[in-house]
Amino acid sequence: MSSKEALYKTLGSYLKNKRVQTGLTQAEVAKKLNYASPQFISNFERGLCSPPLKNLKVLVKLYSISVDEILDLMLKEQEEILRSALIGARVGNQ
Repeated sequence: MSSKEALYKTLGSYLKNKRVQTGLTQAEVAKKLNYASPQFISNFERGLCSPPLKNLKVLVKLYSISVDEILDLMLKEQEEILRSALIGARVGNQ
């Protein structure tokens, strides 16, 4: 799995959990983001792609995520990617 794919999977899983916690459907979120189909939300949540920053900003607000929380998640994943590239192994079990 590429570093981009790893980040997308981590972020997607996190966003799905937050959406479910807020009680929203993919269709409701898609409508809030002005998407014609909930497939876009499904793609984000499955880690196929990442939401554009402008939409990530809306999701953070919609799901009541603190900026620090989302930054910590993304920075931690980036750290894992860099460690893997520099050391050659993921360090998630430390």
